[in-house]
Amino acid sequence: MYVLLVMLIGYLTGCVHGSQLVGKIKKIDIKNSGVKNSGASNTTILLGWKFGIVVALIDVFKATLSILFVLYLLEGQGITGETQTLLVYVNALFIIIGHNYPIQMRFNGGKGTASLVGVLLAIDWKIALIGIGILLLLTLATDYLVVGVLFMYLSFLVTTYLFFGIEPALVVVLLSIMSVLKHLENYKRIFSQEETRLSSMFKKES
Repeated sequence: MYVLLVMLIGYLTGCVHGSQLVGKIKKIDIKNSGVKNSGASNTTILLGWKFGIVVALIDVFKATLSILFVLYLLEGQGITGETQTLLVYVNALFIIIGHNYPIQMRFNGGKGTASLVGVLLAIDWKIALIGIGILLLLTLATDYLVVGVLFMYLSFLVTTYLFFGIEPALVVVLLSIMSVLKHLENYKRIFSQEETRLSSMFKKES
């Protein structure tokens, strides 16, 4: 029962897309423009960094709020410890699934990066600090966001295993596979030197 509940909460929360909200205001279909992605990076490419930040904040904090809500519900039912942790990770998985495959966008949404940041913030501040730090460091070092994202997932996998054990880590394995599949085109564009660099995104003014 609780597994289904946290899955449903996660999926429905994940379906809330910052780019859709901004796109309606700016009268642009962000998903089908630019690099054909509904996330903050494509919003930045199309509308500038200010709107990219708005989209990122929405996608980050929807994930944080979903996990905090699930924690509130579980603690209210006396569910703590390893069971609580695993249910939180299941909720996190379905937040990203909802973001990547939202029903209102015909199951073709974003790539889940900002929402994963929100997940990290809600799960453990130490995991968040390590993951976000690695994301920023590798992104700035390579000038490619997708490289930072890849290593953020790897750090999340390692820290989850160290802090919480094998079962939550297996959930992160699923998240990581989903991320790699979603970013395959980005990896191909890096090798062909066609991928948008972070520095070029922030040169665009809104």
